[in-house]
Amino acid sequence: MRWWDLDRVMELEEELFPEDAWSRGMFWSELAHARGRDATRHYVVAESGSRLVGYAGLAVFDRTGDVQTIASARDHWGTGLGARLLTDLLTAATTFECREVLLEVRVDNARAQRLYERFGFEPIGIRRGYYQPGNVDALVMRLSDPAAPGVATAASADTNASTETNASTETNTSTETSTSTANTAASVNPANPATSVQGTETHG
Repeated sequence: MRWWDLDRVMELEEELFPEDAWSRGMFWSELAHARGRDATRHYVVAESGSRLVGYAGLAVFDRTGDVQTIASARDHWGTGLGARLLTDLLTAATTFECREVLLEVRVDNARAQRLYERFGFEPIGIRRGYYQPGNVDALVMRLSDPAAPGVATAASADTNASTETNASTETNTSTETSTSTANTAASVNPANPATSVQGTETHG
C-alpha cells in the first residue's frame, strides 16, 4: 500500500466500517512506518483490474506481529481473498522474524474466527467492549510461530481456492525496499490497533 492507494482504501474502509472507520490520518501514520531500514509496518492492497478490492496491514513490536487490519470488498467474500491477505501478512511476519502474531476479532464473528483457526491462531483472552460504539467484545487470538510448517500448509489450502485477484505488496525489512505482486488478493484505536477481516471480517 502506498499513499496513492488511500483514496480507494478510504472508499472501501468507509463502506465496510461506517461507524468506526479508520481516518486517512491513521493510514498515513501507519504508512509512515512502512518504509526504510527501521520499518515496523507492512501494508498490502489487493486489486481486481483497476479496482481495489482489499487491503491488510501488520505492525511489529519487539518481534511480535499485530494484525492491524484485513478487509475485502463484499463481493469478494468467500473467494479466498481474506486468506490470501492473511498469508501475505504472515509471510511478512516471518521476514520480520516475529516469534508470534496477535489479532483481535469480534466475538460474534464466527466466520473470521474459523479462518484464523485454520491458520493456527488460538484464543487467549477477551477484551470487553473493544468494538465501539456497539460495545462488542473482542476475542484475542495468537499464532505462536508464523513460520511453522503447519501455517504454510493452511495458507496453501486456503489461497488455492481462488487465483484471480492480484495483491500488490511492499515489504520493508531491509535497506532497500522490495516491491512485488503476488496472487494474494477497520476502525482501530490507534494506541491499540486490531484487526479487520471482512468477508471473514475482523475489525479493531
